[in-house]
Amino acid sequence: MIRDGYAARWQGREYEASPDGEQVRLYRPDPEDGFDEVRPGRFRRCVPGDEVDELVYIRTMCTWRGEPFIVLAEHDSWLRVEYTGGLAPVARQLGLEEFDFGVYQGWVARDEVTELREYRV
Repeated sequence: MIRDGYAARWQGREYEASPDGEQVRLYRPDPEDGFDEVRPGRFRRCVPGDEVDELVYIRTMCTWRGEPFIVLAEHDSWLRVEYTGGLAPVARQLGLEEFDFGVYQGWVARDEVTELREYRV
C-alpha cells in the first residue's frame, strides 16, 4: 500500500488522519463505534488532538531510472510519481509531464521502480 499523507496513532491503532485545529480527524474504511460514514467505504471520527499518541506525515519515496521520486498513488501495477531531483531537463528527458510550474509527474510501471520506502516525518 502506498501512503502519502497524515497518520495518527490513537488508542493503540494507526489511522489515516487529518489535523483540524485542536482536533484530529481519523479515517477508516469500515464501520466502527464512534465513526460516522462520510461516504460509502469512508468513516470518520474527530478526537481531541491531545488524545492522539502520535501524528506523523508519511511519504513514500522511490527511485526510477536512477532518479528520486515521491510516490503519490498507485493503480493496478502502476505508480503515480513526482520527480524530486529539481532538474527540468532531466524530468523532460524522462518523459514526465509538467503538472505545475517546475512540478513533473507521470505514471510508471511498479516493476521498474527500486528502493520503494516509507518515511515518517
